[in-house]
Amino acid sequence: MIAMMAIANLQYAWTLFTTDLTRNLHANLDAVQWAFTSFVIAQTALFPITGYLIDRLGPRIIVTLASLPVALGWIGAGLAQSLPALYAVYALGGLGAGAVYGGCIGVAMKWFPDRRGLCVGLVAGSYGFGTALTGYPIDHMIRSSGYRSAFIIFGGMQAVVVLLASQFLRLPPTGWLPAGWDAIKAKVQRKVQQSTRDYRPREMLRSGSFYLLYLMMTLVTASGLMLTAQLKPIGVTYGYDKYALFGGFTVLTLTLSVNQILNGSARPFFGWISDRIGRYDTMAIVFVMEAITITLLTLVVARPFWFITISALMFFAWGDIYSLFPAAIADIFGSRHATTNYGIQYTAKGVGSILGGPGAAFLMVRAHSWIPVFWSAVACNVIAAGLALFWLKPRVTRLVKEQRTGA
Repeated sequence: MIAMMAIANLQYAWTLFTTDLTRNLHANLDAVQWAFTSFVIAQTALFPITGYLIDRLGPRIIVTLASLPVALGWIGAGLAQSLPALYAVYALGGLGAGAVYGGCIGVAMKWFPDRRGLCVGLVAGSYGFGTALTGYPIDHMIRSSGYRSAFIIFGGMQAVVVLLASQFLRLPPTGWLPAGWDAIKAKVQRKVQQSTRDYRPREMLRSGSFYLLYLMMTLVTASGLMLTAQLKPIGVTYGYDKYALFGGFTVLTLTLSVNQILNGSARPFFGWISDRIGRYDTMAIVFVMEAITITLLTLVVARPFWFITISALMFFAWGDIYSLFPAAIADIFGSRHATTNYGIQYTAKGVGSILGGPGAAFLMVRAHSWIPVFWSAVACNVIAAGLALFWLKPRVTRLVKEQRTGA
């Protein structure tokens, strides 16, 4: 959890730098946002490789090595004098963040098969929650010392925390199960459908259930990243970066902090819910919640109080995907290769980032409004909810039933 909190800023504090980057690099917003996309693509495209290495070598070695690109990602961004340089170093940061993320999620998936949703949610939630602690200090440093200083100083600090935390990570021995697992598993299976066998990555890639999960994660990731990457530009459009509140907070900085608290807390909360009512019912409920909150945001975006409130609810609804999808991968395809299998699944985030980063910025520039971006995000969530409830749930239920009966 500590390691995940340390890398949170690479994704969730990015929006604080976008306005200064456009001004200092003399670039349009959609061009700057390609740096964010390069980060997510590097984080996700190499995730299967880092996942495989974590399964083979263990998380301590991989996460220790990852602390270096974590440092270089932000320190390099602070020194970058051109867009190509920014793209390159932020992609390097994505490589480091992906390795840390894979190691930590892999540990949670394998140690806690009886409470997989909750425990993966706690670890993933730390990635969402980290910026709630650092968002205000980073914003203050940007305003007082410039964005370059903020990148360099916080980049170094984050890497040191990752390096120290990595020394305590380890996977359980091969074949390990909690004491009394047979009785526990019978209880778990009444609520969550879990496979009775471990699928290798090649076997998973031949399963239609994997591609359904992949499409769903692409859709909901795109909708969330549309607003994660664009939050500050949206706020600047409505003057929220200068709308002072209390204690030095503006509407924008308060929104960012509250968003990350709720985004982080959503992951263990909805993971815990999914352990009790099932993964796919939980997915459908939360994706519909997300569609409703984004719809409300289109109506109240110009009102400061409601902008803060509805944005927070929207991030709360979105945060679940980083606990539900890894838990679902381990449920359907087993624990043994779960880190590698989820690494392949996680590349859906890279596809979603193209839609949610430069894609959303391009749509806004063409439409001269953020409203079409919001409605695109609504559509993504409605489609994903339907796929979870009416297609994936029956498919997985049938698969597990066939395994139990030996059909």
